[in-house]
Amino acid sequence: MPPTLASLVQHSALRLTVRAGADRLDTPVRWAHASELTDPVPYMEGGEFLLVTATNLDAENPEAMRRYARRLAGAGVVGLGFAVGVNYDEVPRALIDAAEEVGLPLLEVPRRTPFIAIAKAVSSAIAAEQYQAVTAGFAAQRELTKAALAGDGPGELLGRLAAHVDGWAALYDASGAVVAAAPEWAARRAARLTPDVERLRERPAPASVVVGGTDDRVELQSLGTGRRVRGALAVGTGAALGTAERYAVHSAVALLTLTTARSRSLQGAEQRLGAAVLRMLLAGQPDHARAVAGDLYGDLLDAPFRLVIAEADAPATTASLGETMEAAAFRTGETLLAVPEGGRLVALAADGGAVVAACAAYAEAQEAREARPPGEPAAAREDPVVVGLSAPAGPIAVAAAYKQADQALSVARRRGRALVEHEELVAGSVLPLLADDAVRAFADGMLRALREHDAKGRGDLVASLRAWLSHHGQWDAAAAELGVHRHTLRYRMRRVEEILGRSLDDPDARMELWLALKATSTQPEPEA
Repeated sequence: MPPTLASLVQHSALRLTVRAGADRLDTPVRWAHASELTDPVPYMEGGEFLLVTATNLDAENPEAMRRYARRLAGAGVVGLGFAVGVNYDEVPRALIDAAEEVGLPLLEVPRRTPFIAIAKAVSSAIAAEQYQAVTAGFAAQRELTKAALAGDGPGELLGRLAAHVDGWAALYDASGAVVAAAPEWAARRAARLTPDVERLRERPAPASVVVGGTDDRVELQSLGTGRRVRGALAVGTGAALGTAERYAVHSAVALLTLTTARSRSLQGAEQRLGAAVLRMLLAGQPDHARAVAGDLYGDLLDAPFRLVIAEADAPATTASLGETMEAAAFRTGETLLAVPEGGRLVALAADGGAVVAACAAYAEAQEAREARPPGEPAAAREDPVVVGLSAPAGPIAVAAAYKQADQALSVARRRGRALVEHEELVAGSVLPLLADDAVRAFADGMLRALREHDAKGRGDLVASLRAWLSHHGQWDAAAAELGVHRHTLRYRMRRVEEILGRSLDDPDARMELWLALKATSTQPEPEA
């Protein structure tokens, strides 16, 4: 604890006596300073215990003392020490009344107590408080370092930090999502600060900001090296941080930065190793890939995984998705193999794990942004990322998984989707694929002659063809649906063959005609 006026009064060697402001003795003292100036305020910083002998003061003048006391109190002077037995045998009543009026503590200093003794007592107490804070800070640093080296994720480190600051702590990833919090209830409080974290990310690292009120003060610190912010740390307390607490927070920032932002050389080495493992898997060499993967990626190959291919016009977008996936892996301890491939990001992640879920959530959030009303600025729709996701696979089927993810990526681009899983293509219908512009153009070309025939009022060949194909060539059923005689329907089908120059006995012709009808079923019929 820093020295206070109360601790000075209790100091037996100083023999100080309280003459005014007895209810304000718990104010911390930043320094003790002697001055005989009639107005020492220009030389004060606030927090001083001012010592005077009243050599230049008219201490018995009530009006002069009121002005003097008001100036000192307004400047943040925490107390006035008045030496008796020098210029005055006792503290003048005018000064006592003025000090009481403005709430300025006034202490009587006996003749045998030199001012230097008071200054030394204050200095020693401040030094002791600082030493204690530094010692506590180093102890906190050791505990936080042990927690970081334990390898159990950030939860243990945040828990110890929260205990040291007597508050709560939370970690955010590069996207602004809460990764971990301590105690657990703090996760809800931390989530409400996401907009503040996003604004902090726009500033070059390192950066900090304080939000909240006096009862819930939250300090946000960016994590990262250089200008790139890789996350943020939130520390919530009921008051401003002291020296010991500040040491603990700075240690946590350094440790979390080291944990979340690995050195470029290490990151590059891991990416090169991951690229080598991926090439071996794609080449059908799972045993060699497992040997090279070692402890870094080995456990990923022991269970079903998904292959992810992400693509965007700007590499920064795929990098942002990669950071989101890395944050999910860091939070849960999952293994992630991610390799940049030109403008693409190719990754292997555990099936059903947090990384795949984070990838899907990223894509879902992007689609929500893309669905904004037309009045929204166009910039909100720029540079989308498109993701293709394979079915669960193992080391011997990575080449097939890559093909699946690539196919899903192509479908996602064609459908305007942010993410498509290969299972959707297998379990779904082929009909959505007919929405492709090239397919529709083919269908329009195939049916154009029939539509032109119908437009001239020479029959309803398109509707008759659709009914006949839908009833699998059954004449009676198709004729009944159209409300015509079956001989009329037979005549129409012969006309279809003549106009198209193709036989309806050819299964390929029937298939192509049916798909053409389905592809154009949502388009309006041409007007006659």
